[in-house]
Order: sequence, then C-alpha cells, then structure tokens
Amino acid sequence: MSRRSFEVTPDLMLRAYRAGLFPMAETRRGDRLYWLDPELRGVLPLDGFHLPHRLLRTVLSGSLEVSADRDFAATIAACADAAPGREDTWINPEIERLFIELHRLGHAHSVECWQDGRLVGGLYGVALGSAFFGESMFSRVRDASKVALVHLVARMRIGGFRLLDTQFVTNHLAQFGAIEIPRDAYKALLADSVDRPARWVNAPDPTVLETELRALAQPARRKGGNGAI
Repeated sequence: MSRRSFEVTPDLMLRAYRAGLFPMAETRRGDRLYWLDPELRGVLPLDGFHLPHRLLRTVLSGSLEVSADRDFAATIAACADAAPGREDTWINPEIERLFIELHRLGHAHSVECWQDGRLVGGLYGVALGSAFFGESMFSRVRDASKVALVHLVARMRIGGFRLLDTQFVTNHLAQFGAIEIPRDAYKALLADSVDRPARWVNAPDPTVLETELRALAQPARRKGGNGAI
C-alpha cells in the first residue's frame, strides 16, 4: 500500500489495473487514495460459479428488473452510501469521479436491479480486455446484489471474458465459488486476459441470456468453457 503523491487520471487507473493494482480510499471522507497489490487475490472462476437453484428461481422470476449501464452514477453512489453493518466505505468523491469518467470512456460498467422503478441493488467494475475487475456492490432488498452478480457472470460468459477479479474474498462471494490465489498466479492470469478481446454486453438476446443463466446452475458447466481458472 503506497500513498498517492501525484494526480490520478483515468489513463493511470487503466495502467494500474493492467499491472494488477487497484485504488482505495481509507474512508468515505478521506482525501487520499492508496494503491493495493495484495499477496492473495480474490477471483471468481467463471466455470466454477455456484448458483443455488433457489437463487436461480429468483433471477428468473422477474421480481427484479435487471439492466446494465442504465445508471452508472447512481450505482456507484449507492455503493458508497452507508448501510447497516457498513457505516463507512472506501469510495470517496475522487473514486466516484474517476470511475464515472472511466464509464464515460467505455471502461467501467454497472449492473443494476430495479423494483417498481427504484434502484434496489447493483454492482460496478472495470473491463479491460477479457478481464473484469469487480469493485463494489450494494443491496436494498433481499438478494438484489446476488441477482446482479449472477447477471454479471452470465454477461461475461456471453461476451467471452476470462477473468473475474473480486480483489478480496468475502463470505458473500465465497458462497458463489470465489477463491484466493497467490499474487504471482493472479498476475499470470491477468497478463493472459487483459490483451484478449471480449465484448461487454449491455442487452443480451433474452433467449441467450436465459439459457446462460440456467446453465450457471448446472455443475457440469464447470468443466471447460471460457473460465481462465
């Protein structure tokens, strides 16, 4: 972890991600950014995703409307908001500004969940080549962040992505198959992914999307496929 002593720009952010670094602020109100390069890195193997059938039913029920890149600014703002059990976050105003600019440039994306026209869950991250760097997620109703994650993985598989970087492994992510790997192993996967083309899919064909969502709940899907791990 090193203290920032120079201006951080969107271009610098992309070069940092390519090198395996990611930024965080100490607190929501902190005015400094730090670059992290942990010894153990969280990743979620795309062919090892664990989708419980109960959650699949929720995903397919239509109780939540799911979109991508409909309101990136609102999604990152919601991730930055305090919530019960999370009274402070690492997303300060500069982080918001930088990621909104990366979104404008086509490198940062969001997946949103809506209920009765209200944003109730979602996530955002950075896409570089065939790697997606997940940054943060939030949920205001049951399962909303989980549904967003399932849709993210389905879109990544449809678009030919290879690496889903979760930075760290939380209990929330571990239930879906997230694992920790050593820094050197992570950077080898990163190098193999960032220069491979992939396509971010905002609005997949509904039939293709449903087929992919259902396939994620099948253990056989973990054999082979697009996952790099």
